[in-house]
Amino acid sequence: MAEYTAEGKSPEVLFWVGCAGSFDDRAKKITRAFCKILDKIGVEFAVLGPEESCTGDPAKRAGNEFVFQMMAMTNIEILNAYEVKKIVTACPHCFNIIKNEYPELGGVYEVVHHTQFLKQLMQEGRLKIEGGKFEGKKITFHDPCYLGRANGEYEAPRNLLQKLDAELVEMKRCKSNGLCCGAGGAQMFKEPEKGKKDINVERTEEALAEKPNIIATGCPFCMTMMTDGVKHVNSDVQVKDIAELIAEAEDL
Repeated sequence: MAEYTAEGKSPEVLFWVGCAGSFDDRAKKITRAFCKILDKIGVEFAVLGPEESCTGDPAKRAGNEFVFQMMAMTNIEILNAYEVKKIVTACPHCFNIIKNEYPELGGVYEVVHHTQFLKQLMQEGRLKIEGGKFEGKKITFHDPCYLGRANGEYEAPRNLLQKLDAELVEMKRCKSNGLCCGAGGAQMFKEPEKGKKDINVERTEEALAEKPNIIATGCPFCMTMMTDGVKHVNSDVQVKDIAELIAEAEDL
């Protein structure tokens, strides 16, 4: 973003990478896949790079409002200095908090999830998805809580998956009745309380009951939890983000 500004230009969109997309080895693959798609179709985007820091979502969900506000204000100052208008992110946690909780602190932007942005590009005719590679495959989609129930977005990811020529099978609990992967509300960063079964294992078993070849996700936290769940039950079913599936379909 600093380079764009130095040249007196502004990109079409700012890509908010997020902590997972920046530092987690598995989530980095989602970041790369999404960037490859945007590069291929000529979408001008920028990142904040080292100027980007955590949105403060885990701190807020864990109950530390003070730390959240400090982190949020730092980010808002940087975003406002660059006069950012539109933000896209592959993390529903970042998406939810920047969209719904930054405005009252002075950070007002158009914020879209990467599946919403890809759907928009598809509707505009800029993104064409060739899905032949997935013909005969079964895909089930796990709804991220902060994309689905928190923000009412269920169709964008499914619209994209339907272009892959695979059979989209729904879990018994899906959309507004979906089950959390177990990572939301800062639970990602602590051990689960004692119980009969971990939530991610319960959710993975629900996904595997549909006998899919691929479990699709739209969140790096869900990716971690579902992947761990698949390992727990010794399944060879793949867990992939929607951006990865589209990049794979396009041989990117």
